[in-house]
Amino acid sequence: MSNYNKTEIYRTRLLLYLTVFVIMALSNAVVPVLPEIAASEKESSGTLAWIMLFSGYFIGALLTMLPFGFLSDRYERLHFVVLAILLTLISGSILLITENLYILIIVRLVEGTACGAFFPVAYALLSEYKEKKRYISEFNFLLNAGLAIGVAFAGYLAQWHIKSGILLFTVIAGLAFVAGIWILKRHEPVKEVRAGNSASPSERGMIAGSFTNRSYLNIWIITFLLFGLTGVITSFYPEHSSGLLSKTEIGISLAALYVSAMATNILAGRLNLSYNYMIIIGVLITVIGTLVFIQQPIMGLILIGTGSGMGMIGLPMAVSQMNIERGLGMGIFNTYVYAGLGLMPIFTGAFIEIMEFEIIFASTALILLVPVLINRQIN
Repeated sequence: MSNYNKTEIYRTRLLLYLTVFVIMALSNAVVPVLPEIAASEKESSGTLAWIMLFSGYFIGALLTMLPFGFLSDRYERLHFVVLAILLTLISGSILLITENLYILIIVRLVEGTACGAFFPVAYALLSEYKEKKRYISEFNFLLNAGLAIGVAFAGYLAQWHIKSGILLFTVIAGLAFVAGIWILKRHEPVKEVRAGNSASPSERGMIAGSFTNRSYLNIWIITFLLFGLTGVITSFYPEHSSGLLSKTEIGISLAALYVSAMATNILAGRLNLSYNYMIIIGVLITVIGTLVFIQQPIMGLILIGTGSGMGMIGLPMAVSQMNIERGLGMGIFNTYVYAGLGLMPIFTGAFIEIMEFEIIFASTALILLVPVLINRQIN
């Protein structure tokens, strides 16, 4: 695009790529040790405590994606990226020094707020470039790389200290914050026509309409269910495997999901497939992977990563074609992503006392098939 020079694009991409890696790595460094962190508080209630710690992060993101996406259409977007790094650094630092369950849940909400400040902005920026498909695929590659490395390193380092992984990625977040300030000082703001600084009644109606518009509704439902299923698998897997696998083995197993998603991100970004086919294929592979996961966890996780990785390219590409502002559209998209990741484990967790894990996994997977079977043309 004419508004962007090559140096500015490079610096922006560098900051976005670095930020998505460190935010994802730190967020996932908590997952392998959730039961131990939750159990460190004497008044905690076991499974409910670690579900709240897992989902608190996604609820924080869920509540802030849309406001930050809306604001990113009105203010300089890179400021939100640096804010996201700062919130990540603060939350990581507090996670290291407290064992109070209530403070830990609040910190996870703050960590989720960092995601809310970052993801709508990042996708909006990348979708404005001519090579957006390649850039989004690289971005998602590093997103999954952060998730994989975060969970694997945290599981491995836990044998020395339960919070070693959190310490490692908090330090990296500090370095990322310094880099963000450096890049921001050299950033040349793009002079674009921006909307006003507050939402008018007509704009609020547009936001509400975008959430429920029938033309977009199938994309929002698939987004919620696809990433909700991933949240169910990753949140329950440590408890499901408790006593059967070590923390290192759990971390490595979950990393397989993210590594397969990484490979798919790069491949899908270079395939000549429409977003409609990418979404459908991604859903089908994810459902099959979940059913396989029940009997063969590692192979199932690889397939789930492949399917969700395909969907993570197709879905934002579909959103970029919508007739709504980029920041707002990506804010809504990421709201549904994190609604699924945060709320689905809570919904399914309500049945954990009356259903086996395997029944919960299979039922959630089959529900994901419904919107694709009803409407094969995604948008």
